Order: sequence, then C-alpha cells, then structure tokens
Amino acid sequence: MSDTIQRFMFEHAPVRGEIVHLDATWRAVLERHDYPPAVRGLLGDMMAAAALLIATLKFGGTLIMQIQGNGPVKLLVVECTSDHHMRATAKWSEVPASGDLATLIGAGRFAITLDAGQGAPGYQGVVALEGANVAAALEQYMLRSEQIDTRLWLTTLNERAAGLLLQKLPAADGSDADAWQRATLLAASLKPHELAMHDAPELLRRLYSAEDIRVFKPRPVRFRCTCSRERVTSMLHMLGRTEVDGIIAERGEVEVSCEFCNQRYVFDALETAALFAARVEVAQATRH
Repeated sequence: MSDTIQRFMFEHAPVRGEIVHLDATWRAVLERHDYPPAVRGLLGDMMAAAALLIATLKFGGTLIMQIQGNGPVKLLVVECTSDHHMRATAKWSEVPASGDLATLIGAGRFAITLDAGQGAPGYQGVVALEGANVAAALEQYMLRSEQIDTRLWLTTLNERAAGLLLQKLPAADGSDADAWQRATLLAASLKPHELAMHDAPELLRRLYSAEDIRVFKPRPVRFRCTCSRERVTSMLHMLGRTEVDGIIAERGEVEVSCEFCNQRYVFDALETAALFAARVEVAQATRH
C-alpha cells in the first residue's frame, strides 16, 4: 500500500470524504526519533488528521497542527503542505504506556495555523483541548472554529497511520437528507485494523457499496523536511555575531539539530566568521 490520500463524494447527498494511508511517510518520522508507544500513537493520528484536513481546503501553503499541554507529552507538531509533504515532531517527559488524551497531554490547547508563506496573510485558530483522542479533539475544533460537521476515524500501527474523514456539506434541494447519518453510522462500524490494512477503494466498497459514490484520483503523500544549511545560516545571522561568537568561545563550535528530521548542522569558528564576513560584503555592495 502506497502513501496516498483519496477523495470521494456522495453523488446525490451533501457528504464528502477523504481517506489517507501513510506508510513510508510515517516510517520516515519513526526512523528519526525513538518515540515511546503512546507518543507514536498520538503523532501518527495527528499526521493522518493533518493530511485529511488540508485536503479539504482550497489553500496553497502549509497547515501546522499543534497540541501543547502540561502533561507527560508536552508538544506535538505536524506540518503538511498543500502538496502533501509532511513532517512531525514531539516533546515528552515520563510518558505512561497508554492513556487518553487528557492523561497524556494534561490541560492543553489545540492550534491550527495556515501559513501561506511569502508574507501572505495567514490564519490561526486556537481552542481548548477537548475529547478522549485526536479525532474527537479535531471534531470539536472544526465544530467550534469552522462550524462544519466533521467526523474522523484515525488509527496508528507500528508501520502505518491511516484516517477517514467525512464532512457534511450544505444541502441542496432534492438531496438525500438521511445520507449524513448513514455515512457516519457505517464509518463507525470500521475496526481500526480494517482502516489501516485496506486501501481506499476496498474501504469504500465495504462501507458504501449501496451508495452512489464518486471516487477521485489518489494523490501521493511523502515525508519532506524543509530544514537546510542555508536556513540555519539565516538563523545564525538573526542571533547576531556577538551571540554566535559567545557560543564558539564556550563550545568551540555551533551545533544546530532539526527537531523534525534530526539532521545536525555544525559550524566551526572559521565558518561562522566567514558567514558574517560574507554578510558584511553583501551589505556594502548593496549600499554602493
């Protein structure tokens, strides 16, 4: 099963949906950090949820989904671009082997940011964290922030994360008024392993064989981190020469690790001196 997201719609009813399966994308996250099982479960569910949510938006940019709390799991962050490039990270302390969202996160908040990039105006919605799991928390977020009836089913295994999203659209004249209830009741009958192990066409056949469903072409999803040496160099410039020289004097080098992909970037004294000297030369050339 490849990493894909697939859209479907009820032809004569105000219901649309998305199904996502993350295989290599999910494993790429696990390969870079040794997450405890409970953290893996939350992070995999969030990745599936982020891919599903951005697929419903007419938006070009990056969706950033963040859960932050004062419990054993301090922070969960997932980023997904409109091209379905994904990365994720988490911070935690002593994490129990299992527990609901309140046990693992404690008192917390759920934030979704839409970053259009290049200085374009974005959007952020923040709500209190509610619900027993990531799916329930996101359903509450969508109802409160977007006033859209949304249902999600999410599951995470060691090698795969998967999800199903249904949304209720404005009803048109003559549309099937009972379709939303049928669609959600049938989806609720899915077992977690069925959602994970069956591809989208098979899931739709099992759930909605009696419905008139339009299925769209699947779109690929992949892991991609946006960190680079150039971005780290820009960050060092923002820190300033005095701060960077202080780190060099104390440690002999500047080391920066990406929290998403765990890539290490190391700069010694000669390299930091050169990058600040290059910036001075560019500034002087600009003035002349």
